[in-house]
Amino acid sequence: MNPIPSFPMTSRPRLPRFKLMGIAPVIIILLGITAWSSWYTVPSDSVAIVQRFGKFQAEVQPGLHFKIPLGVDVATILPVKRQLKQEFGFYTEGASNVDQYSDNPAAESPMVTGDLNVALVEWVVQYRIAEPTNYLFAVREPGITLRNASESVMREVVGDRTVDEVLTIGRQEIEAEALVKLQQLATRYLMGVSIDQVQLKNINPPRPVQESFNEVNQAQQEKEKLINEARRDYNKVIPLAEGEKDQRIREAEGYRVKRVNEAEGDVARFNAVFTEYQKAPDITQRRLYLETMQAILPGIQNKIVVDEGMKNLLPLLNLNTSQKTPAEATP
Repeated sequence: MNPIPSFPMTSRPRLPRFKLMGIAPVIIILLGITAWSSWYTVPSDSVAIVQRFGKFQAEVQPGLHFKIPLGVDVATILPVKRQLKQEFGFYTEGASNVDQYSDNPAAESPMVTGDLNVALVEWVVQYRIAEPTNYLFAVREPGITLRNASESVMREVVGDRTVDEVLTIGRQEIEAEALVKLQQLATRYLMGVSIDQVQLKNINPPRPVQESFNEVNQAQQEKEKLINEARRDYNKVIPLAEGEKDQRIREAEGYRVKRVNEAEGDVARFNAVFTEYQKAPDITQRRLYLETMQAILPGIQNKIVVDEGMKNLLPLLNLNTSQKTPAEATP
């Protein structure tokens, strides 16, 4: 019998140990990245809009949250409680908002006024994100759209006024009208923003005429200063004169009432005395005499009582010297 041939035993090929050791760190790193990208934090002044495969999923409030990693869920954080601003015609260094200023601020400031003059207008728009879903999905590039709308509204408002109104007295009206029109435009296009304030900064004429305009503006300010000073003096002098006039009128009225009352009192007293005099003339006459002496004699310092029968009084009485007391007469 022929022996059964034997075949060598073969085993499944194995990876070398050094290859396994090289793959393990990569797997650990991938797991760490996956775990790290599966959670995110929403600040207290913001909300997060979560999209799953690009579709809106939920609006997440502040705090620590988890999401499906590897790009399945994408969370966009929007500062809904923070006031944002956009600058036109100038820019501020270190701005955190990417839409705060444009690449060419100098091209935004020149504007044509209603009387076909040119003014360099710089302004600021302050706003808040009121509706995050509309801000992200209703309008493409909402920051740029808001900038274009703000510039359009400001040019429209400035174009309805003369250059003197824009440069001097019309600032508050321009700000108020631009605020209303910009909010209406943002609502119409569903931008999802709430306009808090439109504030004009510097408004200047073009540089070739700026020096002449400054002289005219200085003269205008001097005129307003003189008018205000005149009004101040008027408000100071006229009310004082009116008060003195009223005071003198009241004093005259009081004096008139006083004299009338005194006259009426004197008449009533005289009539009463005359009535009593008619009843007893001798007694009334003597009483009047005594009352008169009682009122006069206390004011006389030296009193000399002379007998009716005494004669040659003047040679004995020295009328040019005052009488002395006995103490003053003794040497």
